[in-house]
Amino acid sequence: MPKLLKIFFWGLVISFLGSLPLGTLNVAAMQIGIQESILHAIYFSLGSLLVEMIYVRISLMGVDWIRKQDKLMKAMEWFTLIIILALAAGSFWAAASKGVEAKNVFLENNMHRFLLGMFMSAVNPVQIPFWFGWSTVLFSKKILEPVKSHYNIYIIGIGLGTLIGNCLFIFGGKWLVQRISNSQQYINWVIGGIFALTAVIQAIKMIMKKDAVHKFTHPGEPEQT
Repeated sequence: MPKLLKIFFWGLVISFLGSLPLGTLNVAAMQIGIQESILHAIYFSLGSLLVEMIYVRISLMGVDWIRKQDKLMKAMEWFTLIIILALAAGSFWAAASKGVEAKNVFLENNMHRFLLGMFMSAVNPVQIPFWFGWSTVLFSKKILEPVKSHYNIYIIGIGLGTLIGNCLFIFGGKWLVQRISNSQQYINWVIGGIFALTAVIQAIKMIMKKDAVHKFTHPGEPEQT
């Protein structure tokens, strides 16, 4: 397999598998696809993956600088937690409303979904240590090298992998709604529960200082018990 194709493949596969666990961005994309349109959800996904690709590029070039931005990363982490809580509350409110077409209040805005995706991805710092970890593995295996062409094809693969993963949520959610009566209201309850559980887990990790961002910005700090 040609070197560049191998790098592209690794970026795509890691990104695709990394986008499958339930998270803020893929669940939000699914909710937009259900409550608005597939096109809006695709716009949202494109915005989020663009920022992800930028973060990967930055992590490849300036990881030492990123590690020193402890206060910035912590502020972004708390802001992300607030957004997740708002999404959970909005989903529960929509599910409890009498109208089956009730929409998450957090999505009741005129911001273009591409920009909304960029915003929500930009304040989510968890992807930085995730990609730094995987990139380090690829560097150590001599799969990825500090060459511009390698970086570019790697990032393209990452973007495509994230898009494919998000599309599974977008089209899967739409398919489910079309086949189950009153399913949108049930899905709002489920999505709200997912966001609430995500917020609780994230808050516990942040308080216990065991989250990925803390480990990334404090690489030499021993594990707490």
